[in-house]
Amino acid sequence: MRKILLLLFVLSSNLLHAQQKTEKEYKNTIKYNITNPFIFGKNVHILGYERVLNKKRSLSINVGTTSLPKFTGISSDSMSVIGSNKNNGFHAAVEYRFYLGKENKYNAPRGVYLAPYYSFNSFQKQNTWSLNTSNHVGNVNTDISLNIHTIGAELGYQFVLWNRLSLDFVLMGPGVAAYTLKTGFDTELPSPDKLALLEKINNALADKLPGYNVVIPDDFAKTGSSGVTSFNFRYLIQVGFRF
Repeated sequence: MRKILLLLFVLSSNLLHAQQKTEKEYKNTIKYNITNPFIFGKNVHILGYERVLNKKRSLSINVGTTSLPKFTGISSDSMSVIGSNKNNGFHAAVEYRFYLGKENKYNAPRGVYLAPYYSFNSFQKQNTWSLNTSNHVGNVNTDISLNIHTIGAELGYQFVLWNRLSLDFVLMGPGVAAYTLKTGFDTELPSPDKLALLEKINNALADKLPGYNVVIPDDFAKTGSSGVTSFNFRYLIQVGFRF
C-alpha cells in the first residue's frame, strides 16, 4: 500500500510540474506602444507581435498608424495656421532578438536582449495657412512629406509579470537613417513669402520632432526639400499580453 501511495505521489508531482511548466511556456506576445503617442499625439496607434523561436531568440514585428504633431505657437500677424486638412502616417519595424543567456535567469522573452532592427516611418501633413503680407493676401495649402528608413541595433529589457503581462523597454537603439523631406505649395508665392513660410514650417518641425535639428540641414528652410543620411535613435516602451 505504501508503495502504491508513493507511486501515486510521484506521478501526481510529475504531472503537476509538467502542467506548471506548460502553462509558463507562452510563445506569443501582443504589444501596444505607449511611448509614441506622448511624442506624436493621440492619433498614433502601433501594435507589436513577438514570437519566441527558441530559448534565447525571438522575432518581433511592429506596425501601425502615426502622425506628425500639431503645429502650435508659430503664428504671427502675417502668417498663421488656420487648419489641418490631412495628418497621417505609417510605421513598421522588425527586430531579431538575442536574449543573453549569461545575463538572464529565465528563457526568452524575459530579460536583457540585443537586436538588429529595421524601421520605416512615413508622414504626410497638409495645413492651410492664412497670409497677410505686402506681397500676398489669402490662404495657402502646404503639403509636407517625410519618410525615414533606419537600420540599427538596440539594447532592451523585457519584464514578465504574473506570467501574462509584459513590459518591454528598448533602452538604446542607435541607427543610420535615410531622411527624405519635401514641402509643396498649392499657390505660387513670391520668394520672400515662400522663404518665410518654409522657415515657420522648419521651426515647427524642429520644435516637435526630437533630434530634427541634428539630422535635417539648414537648406530645407530655403528650398523646401532635403535628402540626407544621418543618425537616428530608437527608444520605446510597450505593454504586452502573452498567450
